[in-house]
Amino acid sequence: MASKKSEKKEEKLFAEYPNLYEDISKADKEVCMAFAEEYKSFLDISKTEREFTENSIEAAVSLGFKDIASKNKLKAGDKIYASIKDKGLILAVVGKKDISEGFNILGAHVDSPRLDLKPNPVYEDSEAVYFKTHYYGGIKKYQWTTIPLAIHGVIYTKDGVKHKVTIGEDESDPIFYITDLLPHLGNEQMSKKASEFVPAEDLNIVVGGMPYKAKKNEDRSREPYKEAVLKFLNDKYGIVEKDFVTGELEVVPAVKARDVGFDRAFIAGYGHDDKVCAYPALMALLAQEKPEKTCVTMLTDKEEIGSYANSGAQSVLYENFLMEIVAKLGDGSLDMLKYRKVIAASKMLSTDVTTGYDPKYANVYERRNTAFMSHGLKLEKYTGARGKSGTNEATGDFVAEITRVFEKNNIPWQTGELGKIDAGGGGTISAYMAKYGMSVIDAGIPVWSMHAPYEVISKIDLYYMYLAYKAFIENI
Repeated sequence: MASKKSEKKEEKLFAEYPNLYEDISKADKEVCMAFAEEYKSFLDISKTEREFTENSIEAAVSLGFKDIASKNKLKAGDKIYASIKDKGLILAVVGKKDISEGFNILGAHVDSPRLDLKPNPVYEDSEAVYFKTHYYGGIKKYQWTTIPLAIHGVIYTKDGVKHKVTIGEDESDPIFYITDLLPHLGNEQMSKKASEFVPAEDLNIVVGGMPYKAKKNEDRSREPYKEAVLKFLNDKYGIVEKDFVTGELEVVPAVKARDVGFDRAFIAGYGHDDKVCAYPALMALLAQEKPEKTCVTMLTDKEEIGSYANSGAQSVLYENFLMEIVAKLGDGSLDMLKYRKVIAASKMLSTDVTTGYDPKYANVYERRNTAFMSHGLKLEKYTGARGKSGTNEATGDFVAEITRVFEKNNIPWQTGELGKIDAGGGGTISAYMAKYGMSVIDAGIPVWSMHAPYEVISKIDLYYMYLAYKAFIENI
């Protein structure tokens, strides 16, 4: 029989990542559940990157944040932000320590897989009207058929007016829909590979089915059903068909975030990737008053398609904000060498989700190196594909620094990889940030059914992730 002394030694030798629901106190569980409710409410009104950015700015301004453009000089305690083309956001709270010690940064993305409208989307076929779409990000196309869909976004008319569009979310709204083939006639379809069930060009949403009735002395339209839809859009938004090319209209699931399970341990919702990380990253930053080091939260766009464009993580607009902080903490001029040294001294959590082990698909996971639901935040030293292609890799000393902070603040964490080495792979914004010389590691929570229209996360993972992000920017 092992002695108590040897049992204690064994505990320290072996890594354990327990299910956090096993030992959570009643008080902590109540806080955890309350935080989950706040997240669900925010997620329901922030399905697109524009909406998440707009709602985040509103929350920040209510807590005293100012547009950095309105500040000529900065001092400890100042709260500032900059909108990145209305589709990304960067916020900071200036710390007490000299900026030469670098920034503590939380970086997430607020775009999610979806369907976008094509530049010429409207067409009529067999007495029905459809919008043609182009899918955005990595999706399983068949998952987007036969579910309720909503249209969100903006459209600009030739007079320069921006019209906000949200149709399909209110109970009184119509929804939109992509049809699928009935099983009685589906023999040929079902013999195809899953990637071929639904061709991309068939992801067209039903938007109308009544014809426009010509008035007296009006010529009958050759496309009366299409004309009826265009007439509705013109009456409601003042747009004509050519205005679609100026629009940024996104098709998303018309569903609300809901609890999963009799015990409500999980949340199903659209856009957990990566809004489930973006929300606690935002909340952790908004909770700061006068931190030791200058804290930053970056909420970026376009991660699902490579972080390109002027709102993606590779845009210099995010860097411009950091440059402006460095300059306005001094005499207003920018010393590029000083700035580069500040960035090299900075430390960042790339806050993005990972996959959660699913026993139904155990063959793609390496069980010893994967994340489990309800076991807390996952630290991922590297992502990428196969031979670590396209990844940042955190250094051992940086990982040790983070885990020391987590241990000191009672933050549970787990570690591992995305899946089996040759099963696939993926990336985050970490590689784009690390190229500036800062220390970066990926840190997010596991998700079931990632990139599906309705994903699942654990409430307790969400809560402890918030505490982890807060501990990081306050203590690193």
